[in-house]
Amino acid sequence: MNRPTASAHARLLAEQALSRAAGAPLLAGNRVELLIDAAVHFEAWLAAIRGARERVLLENYIIRDDDIGRSFRQALVECAQRGVFVAVVYDWLGCKGQSRDRFWAPLRAAGGQVRAFNPPQFGHPFGWVSRDHRKLLVVDGVHGFLSGVCISGTWLGNPSKQVAPWRDTGVALHGPAVTELETAFLESWSSIGTPLQPFEQSSAMEDAGTVALRVIATQPATAGMYRLDQLIAAMARNTLWLTDAYFVGVAPYVQALAAAARDGVDVRLLVPGSSDIPLVAGMSRSGYRPLLKAGVRVFEWNGSMLHAKTAVADGLWARVGSSNLNIASWLNNREIDVAVEDTGFAQQLADQYERDLENATEIVLAPSRWRRTTDHVQSHAPRPRVRHVGGSSGRAAAGALRIANTVGAALTDRRVLGDTTTGPLMIGTVALIVVAVVAVLWPAVIGWPLAVVAAWFALNFGIRAWRLRRRLRQRAAELDDSPEP
Repeated sequence: MNRPTASAHARLLAEQALSRAAGAPLLAGNRVELLIDAAVHFEAWLAAIRGARERVLLENYIIRDDDIGRSFRQALVECAQRGVFVAVVYDWLGCKGQSRDRFWAPLRAAGGQVRAFNPPQFGHPFGWVSRDHRKLLVVDGVHGFLSGVCISGTWLGNPSKQVAPWRDTGVALHGPAVTELETAFLESWSSIGTPLQPFEQSSAMEDAGTVALRVIATQPATAGMYRLDQLIAAMARNTLWLTDAYFVGVAPYVQALAAAARDGVDVRLLVPGSSDIPLVAGMSRSGYRPLLKAGVRVFEWNGSMLHAKTAVADGLWARVGSSNLNIASWLNNREIDVAVEDTGFAQQLADQYERDLENATEIVLAPSRWRRTTDHVQSHAPRPRVRHVGGSSGRAAAGALRIANTVGAALTDRRVLGDTTTGPLMIGTVALIVVAVVAVLWPAVIGWPLAVVAAWFALNFGIRAWRLRRRLRQRAAELDDSPEP
C-alpha cells in the first residue's frame, strides 16, 4: 500500500485549510487574464456586452451618470432590444449622488431588469450598513470579470486638470470559475427580490485553461476573505506583497503581518499617498508604526489614487478583487475576489507590483526611534543641551527641515514617518469642542437631529417587533390547525 509522502500530505493539508478558510473549493481548468487600470477594463467589458447573445449579468458598487456610465447603459439597452436577458444590481448607497433610479429608465423600457441593493427600509434600522461592494460582470456564462473598478469616468482621471487615471486591477476569467461568478450574482439578485432560475451552463466552460483558482464571494458576517488573508499571512515563507486602497489593519491581522516579517518574510504594503477618502488615509497612516517596527515595508503611491486590492505570496499564490484590508470589507460587505494558485499569474502580478513601486515612496522610521544603543556608557552619557530658537528664525528652521525632508524623499524614494497620532487626536478634540459650543449656544441644532434619529429607530424597532409578533402568531395558528398524529 502506497502512503503519501510528508510533503504531499502537507500540500493536502494546506489545500484543505485554504478551502475551509475561504469557503470556496479549488477549481482547475481556468484561463485568467490580468487587467490593469480602467481604460483596459472598460474596453474589455463593453466588448463582451456588445457581443452578448444570451445574457448579461452586471453587479457594481458605483455606476455613475456620466459619459462612461451612459456608454454602458446604451450597450445594455441594445442587448435588451435584441432579446438578450439583462440584469443589473447596483448599490444604493454607492450610487447615491452618482446616479438616480431614473437613470435606468431606458434599460427598463427596453426589457432589462435593474435592482438597487439595500436601500433604507422600515423595520431594518441598521440594514443600510451592509453594502454590495462587488464589481462583477458575466456574459453568456462564458466571459467573467471581477475587479476593483467601478463604472465611472473618475477612474480615467481628468487630463484637462492633469489628474492621472486611477491605478486599479482586475481579471478576465474563462472556465469553471465563471459558473461561480454567476452563482454569486444570482445570490445577490435573490437577496433583493424574486430569484432567478439557474442558467444552463455552456460546454465552453470546460478546460478553458490550466489555472487553478478559488472564487471567494463573501457576504456580511461570513468572514471568508478575512480568514484566508490571515491564513496566507501565516503560511507565506518568502514574500507577501500587498496592495490596498483603504487599509485599516485590525490587531489580529497586523500581528499576523508582523509575525511573518519577524520570521524573515519580505512583507510589503503599498497604499495610496493621497486618497479620495482622507479620513481613511489618516486611519491607515496611524497604523504604520507597528508594521514598520516589525520589519514590514510600507510604500505610498505617488499617483492620483491607488484603488487596487491585490496580494501575491511566494510567487505561487495571488489574489485580486474588490476586498479591502479592513473590517467593512471583511465582515460587512458583499465582496468578490479570486485567489489564483498559479506561478505564471503570480509572476505577472509580482512584476506589476515592482512596476508600481517605481512610482511609490517608502515610509521609514526615524533612526532615533528604532536604533538600539549597544554601548552602556554611551547610553548614560549626558545629552547635549539644545538651544531652542524662537520667532521667525525658529519657523525658518522648521520650514527648512520640512523642505529637506521633502527633497530627501524625492531623491531617495523614502520618507521618514512623521507624527501619525496627535493629528487625529487634535481633530477629535476640535470637533468635540465645536459640538459642545453648539450644544450650549444653540441646543436645538443638536436636539432636533437627535430627536429625528431617536424617532427613526423607535419606528423601525416598533415595525420589527410587530412583524416578529405577527410571524409568531401565524406559526401558532398553523400549529393549532395542523391535524393531530
